Amino acid sequence: MFPANLCSMGVGDGLARLRSNDSTNGDMWTLFQKNMNREDFYVKKLFLVLLVMFLAVSLVTVGCNRQAGEQKKEEVKPVEYKMSVTTADTSTWTMGAKKFAELVKERSGDKIIIKVFPNEQLSGGNQAKGIEMLQTGATDFSLHSNIIYSVVDQKFGVISLPWLMKDEATVDAKLAGAAGKKFNEMLREKGVEGLAFGENGFRQITNSKREIKSPADMAGLKIRIPGIKMYTSLYKALGADPTAMNFAEVFTALQQGTIDGQENPTDVITSSKLYEVQKYISLWNYSYDALILGMNKAKFDALDKATQDMLRKAAEEAMAYQRKINREKVAEQVQLFKDKGLKVTTLTDEQIKAFQEKVKPVYAEYEPIIGKDVIDLFR
Repeated sequence: MFPANLCSMGVGDGLARLRSNDSTNGDMWTLFQKNMNREDFYVKKLFLVLLVMFLAVSLVTVGCNRQAGEQKKEEVKPVEYKMSVTTADTSTWTMGAKKFAELVKERSGDKIIIKVFPNEQLSGGNQAKGIEMLQTGATDFSLHSNIIYSVVDQKFGVISLPWLMKDEATVDAKLAGAAGKKFNEMLREKGVEGLAFGENGFRQITNSKREIKSPADMAGLKIRIPGIKMYTSLYKALGADPTAMNFAEVFTALQQGTIDGQENPTDVITSSKLYEVQKYISLWNYSYDALILGMNKAKFDALDKATQDMLRKAAEEAMAYQRKINREKVAEQVQLFKDKGLKVTTLTDEQIKAFQEKVKPVYAEYEPIIGKDVIDLFR
């Protein structure tokens, strides 16, 4: 090994250390002088000095290069981030999150590694806590529903107002335009940088009691809802008994009859196998559920622009992929429900109008809270 300060020594210092001063070497040098004529002596001495200098410089150079190589090796150690996802490994949410992680790893040259944690592992099953952890920086990235964000601020529930957006084409246009820009501004105010929108999709309702075709069929049903006040108002307006509950508890609650039903997009119903503990599903597209691929804003702001642009582009591509596969799977999932014995009811436009009439008070209640100007962006 080389002395720690060898790279900074002068060549003269190096020669002084490498030259031997013991008596034996001194005697040999004297003998050598006596046996050489004066001219040969100086030529030989010059050659030996040059040789020693060359060896010293070579050794110092090798040592310094080795130290520089070790330092460079330390500098390329990848940065690791944690990403929280609410749903199971088999969901399109997690598939989209893993796609994002793959793109970032590839485009950063393995310098940024994102580890995906499905099933809300990092927050112990508490979705609202999952968003809080993102805001504080306890996690770095997350894929959460706008409905869960509305626990932080009720304005985030605007996307999910009942029958606000009629189809996927309308949703895509709104989120890519002024409405999506406004939503991202609201996220920044809460310490989250929105990188791209994915989708949970249009939410459907299941239960174990009866087929739902009209508001009268909702009477008295205990329906699990996420912890969003707007949904509480909505289901009460429809005559049901809404119960807020962490998603991790839903399967058991349905199985034990603590609740009669729940509402979610088909992908969540499928990946969580809720069809095993339900008998009826009504397809009514009553509320759209967007996903936000977000990053802690302080951590995002600390990155250079090139890295920020790379992350945003990777997020947009990953969420486009997630939306695509989510939509492709709906027909397969509905067929699965039929195969598993669920009674599948698709409501007509005329049947939906009766529900829309019932929920008009929800708009009257939430316009002052969300802001008519914000709601109008999504109309």
